[in-house]
Amino acid sequence: MFHILLVDDYPLVGEGTKLIIEREPDMQVQYETSSLQALESIKTKSYDVMIFDYKMPEMDGFDLAKHVLAVQPKANVLIYIDSDILPYMDLFMDSGAIGFISKMATKDQLIRAIRCAIDQEAMIPFTLLKEIYGKGRPSLLRETADKGISINEKERKILTELVKGKTNKEIAQSMFIGQRTLEYSLTNLFQKLGVHTRIEAIVKVKDMGLIDL
Repeated sequence: MFHILLVDDYPLVGEGTKLIIEREPDMQVQYETSSLQALESIKTKSYDVMIFDYKMPEMDGFDLAKHVLAVQPKANVLIYIDSDILPYMDLFMDSGAIGFISKMATKDQLIRAIRCAIDQEAMIPFTLLKEIYGKGRPSLLRETADKGISINEKERKILTELVKGKTNKEIAQSMFIGQRTLEYSLTNLFQKLGVHTRIEAIVKVKDMGLIDL
């Protein structure tokens, strides 16, 4: 059974989301309307995934994610947002959250995002990738890109597949390698790029022009 912590100060949305998630036979939800209560909960309980509303009166979801990750560094946090994520992208990436979910998402998209988070993978909408590639995000990476970074053909292929939004399993299959081998390659690649998440990697290689988009 996967245990999920959902925090949203708007009960109509929170209760509805809880009902949708708990239709899955292997998912159980603890729902809180208070960020502060959520912080108390994580002191005594562990969760497979935590979903935080991006805008709450006591503490917004981005700050709540940072507080939670300070206590549980391996926590899988998703930000629940009812608007375009792009204006909040800096806050999102700084929060350490593994991904985000639109409140306009379908039931299948919601469940898929949760299952991706459980597997420590991010589900990135193609429309967001188009926005990032089309407009650029100069403030997203505050440090100057190191133009000396080089990637080999295998790493270039992995990054190309990441841009397409493929999961680790799908990438491993397309490259005819084991999933553990891929995960090892991703770890080395992220270290080389100085990033921690898929989104950061995609944005950085785009800004540096390391792959053809």
